[in-house]
Amino acid sequence: MEEFASSTTQLIADVDCTADGNDALCTANGVQGFPTLKWGDPEDLQEYQGPRSFDALKEFAQENLKPLCSVKNIDLCDEEKKALIETYMGMSVEDLENAVEEKMVLIDDAEKNFDEEVEKLQQKYESLEKERGEAVAAVKASGLGLMTSVLKSKSAADETKDELNVDGRKKWETTIDTLG
Repeated sequence: MEEFASSTTQLIADVDCTADGNDALCTANGVQGFPTLKWGDPEDLQEYQGPRSFDALKEFAQENLKPLCSVKNIDLCDEEKKALIETYMGMSVEDLENAVEEKMVLIDDAEKNFDEEVEKLQQKYESLEKERGEAVAAVKASGLGLMTSVLKSKSAADETKDELNVDGRKKWETTIDTLG
């Protein structure tokens, strides 16, 4: 986007994660598919989930691509975030790595649970689809085809005798001989 080319705080860039030499960058930023749009602090990029039209992306960039609360921009943080950053800055590298690993395990667990539940849903769907197919086949095998064939045949033969009431029900004509 040329509108952001001269910006000192907004960067619009693209990376081909299928090209040689970009694997490390893509892996480090959690890019697993194409297209993946990321935004935010370069040290903590977030996945963009919004609409992907030019106008929507431009509006999002104008509203959101600006300096954000981060370690490098602590003055932009509210008191709660400042306190968290200060707590994390006070931790040893080992303790911070362990804390990050614990959080990553929680995310992995959530992903694993999601995948397992989706698999259960898929199995349930397949079971229901099979049951539906068997039920439909059983109904058809019980004479439905013959019934509809006979019904059509009767309807065609009786068509000359039928008359529709105002409410759409069939009224059978009968001939009444008047005795004289």
